[in-house]
Amino acid sequence: MEENPLSLEAILIPPSNGEAPKHLMVALHGWGANYQDLASLASFFNLPDYQFIFPNAPFPHPEVRGGRAWYALESSNYPGLAEGRQMLLDWLLSLEEQTGVSLSQTVLSGFSQGGAMTLDVGLDLPLAGLCSLSGYLHFEARNRQKAQIPPILIIHGQQDMVVPLKAAQQARDELTLLGATVTYQTFEMGHEISPQALKVVEAFINNL
Repeated sequence: MEENPLSLEAILIPPSNGEAPKHLMVALHGWGANYQDLASLASFFNLPDYQFIFPNAPFPHPEVRGGRAWYALESSNYPGLAEGRQMLLDWLLSLEEQTGVSLSQTVLSGFSQGGAMTLDVGLDLPLAGLCSLSGYLHFEARNRQKAQIPPILIIHGQQDMVVPLKAAQQARDELTLLGATVTYQTFEMGHEISPQALKVVEAFINNL
């Protein structure tokens, strides 16, 4: 899988209050999408002191023109995962210098494959919280011993035909066993992000 040697490109949307950001909301797109896919969601949130950041995954999608991937899904060993994971980790660690906002005031979120990356990389960072929408685990949670895990929100569609509901249930159960505080909610929807789900995300963030 071709690796992008540069840092991740990203769309930045400043706080709606016109002031310097006090918090960051980072949202990772899914497999085959790109950083434009989730950027429109920023307008649905009433989080005036948050800067929204939408990074582009490092690898080109093998079939979708303009699509990106955090790693390959064509085989079960997930080619590119280690590289994509390290690039995302390094990029997240660089955000404080770029924005002036610490990781402790940063929420990491993601949809589908982006949700999987959130649940993976987010365990290694002192973030304010993690939000996985239609995500899954691509690693063995029981092998990750962490002293302190950010609060986690898992949202999933009951009719999701892309990432089955059981993947969200497994993530909830394994992360809870790891010691995480997990908020879990499902909706009557497929592989998508509904307005109701966004309201739950906003409430979760406001309660951090």
